[in-house]
Amino acid sequence: MGYTIGVDVGGTFTDVVVRDTSGAISVAKCLSTHYDPIAGILTGVTRALGDRDPAQVTRVVHATTLATNAVLERTGVRVAYVTTQGFRAAIPLGRYARVEEDRYDLRFTPPPPPVAPGDCFEVVERVSARGDVLTPLDPGSARRAAAEIAARGIGSAAVCLLHAYANPDHERQVAAILRERIPDVVTSSEIWPEIREYERATTTIMSAYIGPLMASYLTRLRERLAELGIRAPIHVMESSGGVVSAELAARRAVATIESGPAAGVLAAAPLAAAAGFADAISFDMGGTTAKACVVRGGRPEITHEFHVGGKGSFGGRRAGTGVPVKTPAIDLAEVGAGGGSVAWLDPAGALRVGPRSAGSSPGPACYGLGGSEPTVTDANLVLGYLSSASIPLSPALADKALDRLAGPLGVTREQAAYAVHSIVSASMASAVHVVTVQRGIDPRGFALVAFGGAGPMHAARVAERFGISTVVVPPYCGVASAAGLLSGELCADRVLSRLDAPDPAALLTGLAADAAADLGVSLSAPEVRVLRSVDARFKGQSHDLTVDWTPDRRELESRFFSRYARVYGIEQRGEIELVSYRVRVTTPAGPAQPAPAPHPSGPPGLATEPRPSDAPQPLPKVGSSAASQPIPEAGSSDAPQPAPSPRPPGPGTRRAYFPESGGYAEVPVHTRDTFTGELRGPAVVEDAESTIVVPPGWSAALAPGLAVHLTRSGEIRR
Repeated sequence: MGYTIGVDVGGTFTDVVVRDTSGAISVAKCLSTHYDPIAGILTGVTRALGDRDPAQVTRVVHATTLATNAVLERTGVRVAYVTTQGFRAAIPLGRYARVEEDRYDLRFTPPPPPVAPGDCFEVVERVSARGDVLTPLDPGSARRAAAEIAARGIGSAAVCLLHAYANPDHERQVAAILRERIPDVVTSSEIWPEIREYERATTTIMSAYIGPLMASYLTRLRERLAELGIRAPIHVMESSGGVVSAELAARRAVATIESGPAAGVLAAAPLAAAAGFADAISFDMGGTTAKACVVRGGRPEITHEFHVGGKGSFGGRRAGTGVPVKTPAIDLAEVGAGGGSVAWLDPAGALRVGPRSAGSSPGPACYGLGGSEPTVTDANLVLGYLSSASIPLSPALADKALDRLAGPLGVTREQAAYAVHSIVSASMASAVHVVTVQRGIDPRGFALVAFGGAGPMHAARVAERFGISTVVVPPYCGVASAAGLLSGELCADRVLSRLDAPDPAALLTGLAADAAADLGVSLSAPEVRVLRSVDARFKGQSHDLTVDWTPDRRELESRFFSRYARVYGIEQRGEIELVSYRVRVTTPAGPAQPAPAPHPSGPPGLATEPRPSDAPQPLPKVGSSAASQPIPEAGSSDAPQPAPSPRPPGPGTRRAYFPESGGYAEVPVHTRDTFTGELRGPAVVEDAESTIVVPPGWSAALAPGLAVHLTRSGEIRR
């Protein structure tokens, strides 16, 4: 029997899902080890595998925050930037928009550029936007730049020459010269040959900045897994939701910056469809951040540019914040709001929550690992929404932490805790607002698919703010991102900008062949799919929109006009021009999985997360499985911890706080196995790795496939 492993490393927890060829799943959740992420991975993999033979593992799929953290913490390698003579200052000058608190800061200092001015170099050459050579390359200038870079001890270089997307010959020659003296050299024509000089330059720089780190990390991960007996191929989730080999991920590390959040969205789409919703909002709340994404027609929205490392809201999505990266990514809005978000009082005495997180070290106060500041998790424990899940929780420590807020605010402990709960729900709702209302989308007809360790506790409250009447909580919701990794397909994206290309079809064919070569597959294979699209714009405009390709010019124009009206709200006609050409080649990542055995009440709602009734390793209860093994103390991969208190085997009650009920009340507590029919709120449904809160005015029902549907006004969707 073969096994596939999905590993998602988050800011607080590392999640591992193991699936065998029968479709059975087992999970493990352990604290992330920031001093060495691989230590936490090995702990989780060992627990999830149990007594299975590691030599039977056929594939490991990994979502990593390595690239994101390197950019945010500025821990990448030192990079030299090489460009066309006269354009060296483009990167030091940069581009920055003042947002939030910066707007009124009279002593505002912009963030440092991604490359220091002294590490920017020029070579003599010039190519036009049509690819014509205006000034031949002077090899001597490239050699002088290489000598200076080497003399400075810089081991990574990013080459981005003017209009290299139209003619890459000069870039290739410069790179060949630099590689004689510099170990790591990347070029814009290799990474992402798309129009817009500043964005193409920063994308290339980011790849050079994090590429060596990613290559070293994946090499060490492969070696450490081999020590456990796992010698299977390692695949990495890209920002766009596709999966690539570790080798390709190391070469194009910039494509993995949004690796982790993408996996959860992949798990959300089939769940929404199973619940009868073609359109859904993916809502993922972990220990450090919360992410929202719109899924329409079963497909998540894709953006071709995002910003990373910015100070602005929603993960730096706002133009002008952070460093722009031009590579496909699932279009997420992200806020610093999670279970570990710290609640604090600003100088005016107002209560704030986040964006700083307690993370896995020291963690929330109730973890008992040395943290003392009040967090969202502490507040939820005080409110009775939590008891004990993947880690033992201390109510006494949570009470003490919340008292630090209640005293200065002049309120009771539970009022302070509910204020924290409400504020963080409002913060997460702002992310949903960004991907829906701000883009002209009415969210009321959508289902909210909630997952992550903390998501199901807040999902109903977030949904209420938008008039959303259905929340879908998948099985294994606490590790849904890790499970989503197992559904990702091998994928390669290619793009090329060509103004007025005479033969677009031939250009797209060539891009498809290059993408297929990246994956090592044949375009003629029946399982290989090719998606073609183009960036088009009205003549005279500078910004473009992506539409699906068709050789029929009238149909192509019609698609562009429709998308233009949808995006801008304006019906417009006119002459269009094609700017860039895009290809995505996908193929299944492994052998097809067998159909899971049906749940007694009907077909499963999530084909990638089956739970057959006769599975040898069903999702275990806390206290009896890998999911409930002792969590290592942060800073140690194997430090012993007391086992969590097991949950009662059947339904029970506990005191939980709901303002609609007048405060604390005894509410029913169930697991997915112990309630049938309609469970009216207020109530709590506990999972091995998460907790579902059913507020007053909501009802819960167990759907086929063990998904839980929350519905307002007592209406249960079947």
